[in-house]
Amino acid sequence: MEIKKVLNNNVVIANNELDQETVVMGRGLAFQQKVGDTIDTSKIEKKFILEKHGVSEKLAKLLDDTSELYLNISSKILDYAKSQLPYKLDDYLYVALTDHLSFAISRHKQGMNLKNPLLWEIRKYYKQEFEVAVKSLDIIESDAGVRLVEDEAASIALHLVNSQISGGNMAEAFQVTEMVNNILNIVKYHFGMELDESSINYERFLTHLRFFTMRFIRKERVVDTNDNFLYEQLIQKYSEAFQCSIKIKTYLDKSYNWSISKDEEMYLTLHIQRVTNRHEWHQN
Repeated sequence: MEIKKVLNNNVVIANNELDQETVVMGRGLAFQQKVGDTIDTSKIEKKFILEKHGVSEKLAKLLDDTSELYLNISSKILDYAKSQLPYKLDDYLYVALTDHLSFAISRHKQGMNLKNPLLWEIRKYYKQEFEVAVKSLDIIESDAGVRLVEDEAASIALHLVNSQISGGNMAEAFQVTEMVNNILNIVKYHFGMELDESSINYERFLTHLRFFTMRFIRKERVVDTNDNFLYEQLIQKYSEAFQCSIKIKTYLDKSYNWSISKDEEMYLTLHIQRVTNRHEWHQN
């Protein structure tokens, strides 16, 4: 295996026997080595193939300031994720996750554990990704000696979810973006207001819409809880937000032949109420 690029003393980019660009890791693997030299296979501890063009350049830049320990942890997490999730992950996750872990572990060591305001949504709507992310905390603890909080599992899960969009085909990614944008415009025009894009409630709503539309792309069905009492309560208590959710339901039905469930109407109503009523749902 011939060295194509030296990232540091322990990490190189090489082409394997199938001429695939491969990240190769091992202690002292590249010490006093240069492009064109042959790798000492006895020093190889880890390797993974990159299929996406340009990722190796981003890794090279990242490893100028970041320990390869975090790249190794990311690689282990993604190996596990690939064995558990039913879809292909984008190669860029090696970069994004390595960068995230470096920052998260550094913050943790300084006693700074940030709350993830999307923890509830991520745990509820993306159970598989969240379970993988919780297992990732074990991998991080084993290799880095620190136990990150559950909020970090939500952040890791969100990386996996986002990778599904960017790693999928462009038509699907465009459709998700278009649907989310149109739904936001329906809310803005219905209430005649601009939404506060810096608020937590807006971030929650946006995340809900992404998950919501991705379920349509993935053809996942939501089974109604048949909680008619709560449904009627929401109609009465948040009538304006409910009317807006009906407009969204009509748009989805006409544009995509997608008939959403009562539960989805309720979730939309609650999110719309939060994002449009800043005083009632004010977050400190």
